[in-house]
Amino acid sequence: MSNSSSISHFLLLPLADTRQLQLLHFCLFLGISLAALLANGLIISAVACGHHLHTPMFFFLLNLALTDLGCICTTVPKAMHNSLWDTRNISYSGCAAQVFFFLFFMSADYYLLTIMCYDRYVSICKPLHYGTLLGSRACAHMAAAAWASGFLHALLHTANIFSMPLCHGNALGQFFCELPHILKLSCSDSNLRELGLIALSACIVFGLFLSIVFSYVQIFRAVLRIPSEQGRHKAFSTCLPHLAVVSLFLSTATFAHLKPPSMSSPSLDMAVSVLYSVVPPALNPLIYSLRNQELKAAVWKLMTKLFQKH
Repeated sequence: MSNSSSISHFLLLPLADTRQLQLLHFCLFLGISLAALLANGLIISAVACGHHLHTPMFFFLLNLALTDLGCICTTVPKAMHNSLWDTRNISYSGCAAQVFFFLFFMSADYYLLTIMCYDRYVSICKPLHYGTLLGSRACAHMAAAAWASGFLHALLHTANIFSMPLCHGNALGQFFCELPHILKLSCSDSNLRELGLIALSACIVFGLFLSIVFSYVQIFRAVLRIPSEQGRHKAFSTCLPHLAVVSLFLSTATFAHLKPPSMSSPSLDMAVSVLYSVVPPALNPLIYSLRNQELKAAVWKLMTKLFQKH
């Protein structure tokens, strides 16, 4: 038997068994992280520098890019370090920090996606009230609420899980410190509070999901009533990137945490966790920039300026 006070470090699940595969995983993670840093960095810079992009939609997209960068920087560097140096260790405090920041950025990401759905709903269904409902102050308050909610969610879970005694060793079945895998190490009689917090979080997530579904039902009904085909196409083109990002985020995260135990295995769990923690932050900028001509033009203009300076 061991408890949390006697644990100085955790053992993460290695990405591969052989040295060659470890180096391959290091190179893959390096490529993904550099692509995510570049793409999200370009979006943040383009929106910040392009005055014509200072609209609610792009303001929330800038915040989403910041959460995506946070998600990548929380999990990938340690995984790359462990693969390169053939180690599994992560310190107790490092694990707690990883849990906190991962929950913080992922929660804020989901809140922001919900707000962006509301932005599309008001834009298409209530265009005459857009300036009133989504003024600069309202947007700032909504973004601040998303970040604050993510912070509170992460703080509650992290403080609770790392205050519980851990009775089942220190080996985690994941390549980063993930809450469900730490919960498996806790004593069976001490995790009721955490299960209650998880149930509360699940209710919030489901409530936000219902609001997204309701908004899109209203959006599609409004779009289908637009008489011109060009108008319908323009309306759909502003919604499809957001819908694609939400679908990718929810489908991968839901499968990761709700898949049946019979399907669970270390290799599958790791693959699925990569799908929901690493792939969406890297793909989100691509999804948005491909469908948005304004953003594409702003990013291209920014890159041209950077190349001209050098």
